[in-house]
Amino acid sequence: MAQAPSDNARTFTVGEDDDGIRLDRWFKRHLPDISFNLVSRWARTGQLRVDGKRATPGDRLETGQVLRVPPAEAAPAEGPGARPKRIVEPLSDDEAAFVQEMVLAKGRDWFMLNKPPGLATQGGTKTVQHLDRLLDGLADEGGQRPKLVHRLDKDTSGVLLVARSARAAGHFAKAFAGRTARKVYWAIITGVPSADEGVIDAPLAKQPGTGGEKMHVDHESGLPARTRYRLIDRAGNRAAWVELQPLTGRTHQLRAHMAAIGHPIVGDAKYGGAAAFLTGGVSRKLHLHARRLKVEGLDGKAIDQTAELPEHFAESLGMLGFDIMAGEMMPLDNPDPAKSPVTKAKRAAAHAKSVRKARKGERRARGGDGGGKPAKRPTRRK
Repeated sequence: MAQAPSDNARTFTVGEDDDGIRLDRWFKRHLPDISFNLVSRWARTGQLRVDGKRATPGDRLETGQVLRVPPAEAAPAEGPGARPKRIVEPLSDDEAAFVQEMVLAKGRDWFMLNKPPGLATQGGTKTVQHLDRLLDGLADEGGQRPKLVHRLDKDTSGVLLVARSARAAGHFAKAFAGRTARKVYWAIITGVPSADEGVIDAPLAKQPGTGGEKMHVDHESGLPARTRYRLIDRAGNRAAWVELQPLTGRTHQLRAHMAAIGHPIVGDAKYGGAAAFLTGGVSRKLHLHARRLKVEGLDGKAIDQTAELPEHFAESLGMLGFDIMAGEMMPLDNPDPAKSPVTKAKRAAAHAKSVRKARKGERRARGGDGGGKPAKRPTRRK
């Protein structure tokens, strides 16, 4: 979610993690202090707009759209039924140091962070400590704080990009929306997939009865969702270490997809239940890590950063006998095997073989003897 400052209205760019969300749910997620009644009032009076057009609370948002929200002072501070304003406490010295230690690299327009597991990206009704609040510790001399461009689940660790200006936030949001940003995750899963690599193509929708907090495969009404996986190593048939690349950006996509093919991510009780845990002292924490992010900067140069593993993940690799160098050697090739040159060449060769086989069958049908030699013509009687 990228925000651009304005003298009057506030503007936000819809991030890829909010693709398909209802407008009223967007407010509940990002601006929880604004009541539904106020959102409805802004909509009725035309003050609430998406890409310049009037919007309603039930409208579905798309990645990259620009949302116009009236200024904060437009919300009544007091009144019957009004929510009390949430007071944001300034960061302590320890909190400021904490977020500064997360910085992997920085440029004129961005920071790359290594988010630890257990830290929420954004706040909510019951979430007070989160990364978005801690970004005050990375504000510039003028007090301008970085802006979130994408999110990671609370228990997912790894590389996360934040923009240092509204212009940069808009640029990076488009990169994520256009799928030009490359994201590589490492995960330890239970069991071993039958194929060493593949693409999971399974539409996802919010699971009824979970308040939108859990996704499930829904071929009728789900949104398109595709994940590429590649096997890095295996521990017998007990577990596997895989590289995951999301080709779309649905909520909990990697977790839901791996569980859907029968190999939940280790520690993911929400999607794998009891089957998501390994015995033998392997940590019960989620083993999903955003290992690498590559995206083009405002200057046209590639920003490519990797994030070190959290302690529990690194320990689990050692306990299962995995060598981290095996993961380091995985090339960042085309994320869609269907479009890779090698796959295209194999398909072309297979197609040529099938054509030759079909032609051979046609020749036999026209008069072959079944042995590949032409049949003898009957002798004409004189």
